[in-house]
Amino acid sequence: MSNLKSKLALQLSKTESSGSEESEGLVLVPEPVESQNPPYNIVQVVPEFALTFNEAKNRLQMLQAFVKEMMIPGVDYGIIPGCLKPSLLKPGAEKLCDIYGFSKLITVSNRIEDWQEGFYSYEVKATLINKKTGLVEAEGVGNCNSKERKYKKQDAFSISNTILKMAKKRAIVDAVLSATRSSGIFSQDIEDINSKSDELASSHFNVLPGQADKPVSKQQLKEIFTLVNNLRMPIDKAKSFLIERYNADESRKLTSSQADNFIDYLRNLKQVAIKNSSPNGKESSQNGLLSYSY
Repeated sequence: MSNLKSKLALQLSKTESSGSEESEGLVLVPEPVESQNPPYNIVQVVPEFALTFNEAKNRLQMLQAFVKEMMIPGVDYGIIPGCLKPSLLKPGAEKLCDIYGFSKLITVSNRIEDWQEGFYSYEVKATLINKKTGLVEAEGVGNCNSKERKYKKQDAFSISNTILKMAKKRAIVDAVLSATRSSGIFSQDIEDINSKSDELASSHFNVLPGQADKPVSKQQLKEIFTLVNNLRMPIDKAKSFLIERYNADESRKLTSSQADNFIDYLRNLKQVAIKNSSPNGKESSQNGLLSYSY
């Protein structure tokens, strides 16, 4: 007890000598206590993987299996000789949207329509939204204009809608490649590899270097007309494909090699339609059987 009294007296004397406003009270300073927990939260600087290695591996395997089993060469993706990866086409991009559960929001972010000069340019943004969560998965941007090499010799007034659709397609493909992480499997669409495809044009259409190609024959035109009718392909779709791939707005302007290539494409579509025909043996346009979208 005597020790406690002496400590209190000493503390009181120190307080009075300091002249502080608290001189009338006792200021007891507790002894410092070591804390086991830090006084702040440690922030993790390096982020962790959102997926485990096995989960990421399984997703990639599922994507590869879907491409192999469900996607059709020449319809969902195209192959250019000499290119390392196939190019994703619009039907294939839409299939990937369906299997991943994405809804598409398409907006024209910029447009130039000069009716006097005949110049048209469209920039389109495609936003992919997860149907389950409502969150934006990816955005893609596509641009197309009437001064591009494949369109500049065409009548811009008659293909303005084709140019807008091309910009839309490029935006969708761009968004799908980002959202599905499939750029390791596919490249951007065929028309975006102009320099490479121009170098390989002769091999693509079976034309030897320095050899002039013959014009399309009447027999080839007849077969094209028959196949287009059998597929019930709208004329504007066929025309858009001709412009996009061969820079020709009519089948009679094709070369013989280009006509053969187009006929092979149409035959492939017909085989797909027959393979997926309805039980009664008649071709059906449902469920994407006639996927002739460019």
